[in-house]
Amino acid sequence: MSTRDRTGLTLSGVTVRLGDGDAVVTALDDVSLTVAPGELVAVVGPSGAGKSSLLAVAGALTIPDEGTVSIDGHDIAAMSARDRAAYRRDHVGFVFQTGNLLPALTALEQLRLVTKLSHHRTDVRSPARLLADVGMAHKADRRPHQLSGGERQRVGIARALVGRPSLLLVDEPTAALDRARSHEVVQLLARETKQSAVATVMVTHDQDVLEHCDRVIEMIDGRLSAG
Repeated sequence: MSTRDRTGLTLSGVTVRLGDGDAVVTALDDVSLTVAPGELVAVVGPSGAGKSSLLAVAGALTIPDEGTVSIDGHDIAAMSARDRAAYRRDHVGFVFQTGNLLPALTALEQLRLVTKLSHHRTDVRSPARLLADVGMAHKADRRPHQLSGGERQRVGIARALVGRPSLLLVDEPTAALDRARSHEVVQLLARETKQSAVATVMVTHDQDVLEHCDRVIEMIDGRLSAG
């Protein structure tokens, strides 16, 4: 899909309930959210507010009990489990708190693995060029234990972007970083979001980096409100 054809992420009236019987908890309560291509939206709020559930639903890992989730106009819940997994692989990128890199692979190999998994596609980005774009070309041959926390996050961001995703979901990317590295990483996210025309949702507790985001949304008790 051309970036010009993207419409971003849309959640409409999404409700997610967890547990059974008397132990049911409403993790998301009638949540509606639209994130446009090229937009970086931060979601803030206390622990247990539903932020992780929001990422899980947006990334097609969880199917809502009510409401709809669409990425570029595709109704995720209407897909079979197999089609949903394939769509997630090809169109959704994930960035985790610590980079979540594979210990045995170099920085370049982390990205090349994604291209191998997407062997049927011809529009993936060049791993070497993308590492250069995030300032990690000089450490392409280093393994995760040889990288700093900020460097691991840079590689994680590059890995998430190599398949040209429509949606980028970022979970606490600065949790293990100092203030300077935190700003560096979120500035990189903001830049790549714009340049790649990707809809990005970032969950964070870090108030210092919100200046780099296009919008800030607060989540409390499973509901969203403008921050």
